[in-house]
Amino acid sequence: MRLYEDLKEKKEKLALVGLGYVGMPIAVAFARHISVIGYDSNSEKIAKYKSGIDPTDEVGDEAIKNTTVEFTDDETRLKEAGFIIVAVPTPVNQDKTPDLKPVEGASHTVGRNLKKGAVVVYESTVYPGVTEDVCIPILEEESGLKCGVDFKIGYSPERINPGDKVHRLENIKKIVSGMDEEALDTIAKVYEIVIEAGVHRAGSIKVAEAAKVVENSQRDINIAFINELAMAFDRMGIDTNEVIDAMNTKWNALGFRPGLVGGHCIGVDPYYFVYEAEKLGYHSQIISSGRRINDDMPGFVAEKIIRQLVLAGKKVRDAKVVFLGATFKENCPDVRNSKIMEVVAALSDYKIKPRITDPLADNEDVKRGYGYTLTDIEKIDDADCIVLGVAHDEYKNMGIQGIDRLFDKSLDYSGRVIIDVKGILDKNEVKKLGFSYWRL
Repeated sequence: MRLYEDLKEKKEKLALVGLGYVGMPIAVAFARHISVIGYDSNSEKIAKYKSGIDPTDEVGDEAIKNTTVEFTDDETRLKEAGFIIVAVPTPVNQDKTPDLKPVEGASHTVGRNLKKGAVVVYESTVYPGVTEDVCIPILEEESGLKCGVDFKIGYSPERINPGDKVHRLENIKKIVSGMDEEALDTIAKVYEIVIEAGVHRAGSIKVAEAAKVVENSQRDINIAFINELAMAFDRMGIDTNEVIDAMNTKWNALGFRPGLVGGHCIGVDPYYFVYEAEKLGYHSQIISSGRRINDDMPGFVAEKIIRQLVLAGKKVRDAKVVFLGATFKENCPDVRNSKIMEVVAALSDYKIKPRITDPLADNEDVKRGYGYTLTDIEKIDDADCIVLGVAHDEYKNMGIQGIDRLFDKSLDYSGRVIIDVKGILDKNEVKKLGFSYWRL
């Protein structure tokens, strides 16, 4: 408990390793109370933070300008920290197996700069066992220290929802775990400095690791169920959203809607469970099926775009298709694992060269990740088809009149195709005006 007291009295420092959508808000939150070092190996990112720019838009430029976080790309600064939080991404490989290179790399960095008496807490999403079986050996090898004797370890899964201004770090209950009671008590006390909603002390590190994977797998399965219904209802000529509106009149309806499941949580975490379960001889059935359904949705949407173009009498190869949205979710600049960009890629089979707009996405991120350059929406006035792919507030506020301004004015309304992936528009209003309209 001495470490907790030293942090509170600013005799010790807390360090964040990885300053992305998860790590940076944690660093800023802790810096309101204790001394914090924010480390990231990306020098360009660190330069932005030092200039008062928040590229994630999670806390905003003003908060970055005023924070006391000591932003650095110098890993040796970690030697100053008695409490280290690792919050690096954990993606999947092309074959959908876990890619542990970021968390392994962070462990090597932390290990090289680990001091006696420190506590290391991982927040990165992993399958049960990674913290103890993969990370501890790296820390010990790099530092020459013994876990449990010279340093302690724990796990506390991140629950930040990028772009969500309501459910924030401070008001989401935090799961914490430690290698022993002493570590657990220290970790819980430290997180309670910033977590107003309190903490849940998990029985073990593996329980905490499993809880994170399971909570996102549960959402993935629920969305997959609705997506399967959407594909079936499409063949039946039934509007899925109308069915859900009716179903939601019952008190215990869950309220999920069909959609594209991307990002680095729901679209990735289930694979970590499936991988570890299969290593132990158990073949996941429900979780694997849910993943397959959700992974197939970009192809399904792409097929519907082609079908609507054909029904509207368009020459598919020459059709001017405009995508509104490139990020993986609404009101968030993160384009990693964006499923709407998979829809864009699927159209390339038909030699369609779409234009993509997004008010939040960084053009360099889109270019680097997908090979496309974003187009200024103000320069679009000749579209044959508009794909409302991401429900940014800016797109919602455009309404049908704003959307209509993007079309080729020589087209009859029946030749103006709207693909409303997120159900943004009023279907009855759009249909009444005569647009060729389809929604998921």
